[in-house]
Amino acid sequence: MSRELYFMQEAIKIGIEGMNNNAGGPFGCVIVQGDTIVGKGCNKVISTNDPTAHAEVSAIRDACKNLNTFQLNDCEVYTSCEPCPMCLGAIYWARPKKIYYANNRQDAANIGFDDSLIYDEINTSLENRKIPISCIGREDALKMFDEWSKKQDKTEY
Repeated sequence: MSRELYFMQEAIKIGIEGMNNNAGGPFGCVIVQGDTIVGKGCNKVISTNDPTAHAEVSAIRDACKNLNTFQLNDCEVYTSCEPCPMCLGAIYWARPKKIYYANNRQDAANIGFDDSLIYDEINTSLENRKIPISCIGREDALKMFDEWSKKQDKTEY
């Protein structure tokens, strides 16, 4: 068995355990640094009442905690399903070097986890989105950005 398949099977195993424990949907993820799993996560949406508690987000949080960092540059993500838009965004923010997935988005849609609405909304103009979105208070908020740009002791990321 290849190294990559071994880690994918670990992600799948974590997803099955979470599903069987009624933590959430059938999704698992591991973050790997070298040949070591440094983060694990299963979908915990149901058990935590947290719509952001997807397997990838949970695994990223675990890996960052374990490695004491907010970036996973030298890590790989193994996830049992192609990441949804939220998870893909989180993965990109974490900056791993590679993503591996097993099931694809159509496989997920076939069992009731259809992200097509979100993919469609991303490409829809703000005024035509299904959930109304409005910009207010920009002038005040820009002051905060101005302060950030002048801040001498910031950690850039």
